[in-house]
Amino acid sequence: MVFRDERWPEGTPSWVDLMVSDQEKAMAFYSGLFGWTVHPGDAESGFYGMAELRGRSVAGIGRTPPGQDVPAVWTTYLAVSDVDRTAAAITEAGGQIVMPVLEVMKAGWMAVAADPAGAVFGLWEAGDHIGTQVTAAPGALAWNECLSRDYAVAKPFYEQVFGFGFQDISGDGFDYSVLLLDGRPVGGVGTLPESAPPQVPSYWAAYFWVADADASAAKVIELGGTVDGKPFDTPFGRQARVTDDQGVSFMIIAPNEQSGEPEGWEA
Repeated sequence: MVFRDERWPEGTPSWVDLMVSDQEKAMAFYSGLFGWTVHPGDAESGFYGMAELRGRSVAGIGRTPPGQDVPAVWTTYLAVSDVDRTAAAITEAGGQIVMPVLEVMKAGWMAVAADPAGAVFGLWEAGDHIGTQVTAAPGALAWNECLSRDYAVAKPFYEQVFGFGFQDISGDGFDYSVLLLDGRPVGGVGTLPESAPPQVPSYWAAYFWVADADASAAKVIELGGTVDGKPFDTPFGRQARVTDDQGVSFMIIAPNEQSGEPEGWEA
């Protein structure tokens, strides 16, 4: 387990949160799966809950605002040093701002945007809250990737706005590039699998570390969620696509022989 107290570099996926109609149900599900302790906020914060591991923030779980018909999804936030400047760059590059810049008390500043292919993501300019403070442990954020219906449009958009470099690892039937900042992998952008139903839009996927993918997949089912197929091995870890008990999809991933354990890993 590695703790972090410094701001995340520009463009790094630094936070994820989930807004759902039943916050208490979500808190129970994810606490049961990941061992999180979730502290709901007060009325001023909209009762936004901070999920923690060993007293350090790892994710947010909030209530969908009354009267807002928005899908329940895990939203990935990219760290920025100037949210207004980045929002302007997004529109210049062909994206759009879905939710204008908002000051979140002393925590920081946020906005929600969509790339030209429709994938929605957040921007986070840190104030008192830097984003996730734990890595390399079960329950911590492991990876974020944009799966797009128009890879050829999405890839140059993220390069223009965030200055990403790319490591192409495409294969037969799919395109995929690792997003690089100063040569360091921070995320990915790829094509949405052909197996995805036509109503599924481009989206950012969140992966969470677990100690044992098979055991965690079984736990998902025990908690009322579902598992898409069976866990499978990749060069990056053993993973599975799962859905919580309110229909929200995300990925779980555990170290395997091919990937090895990340630096500082503590199960």
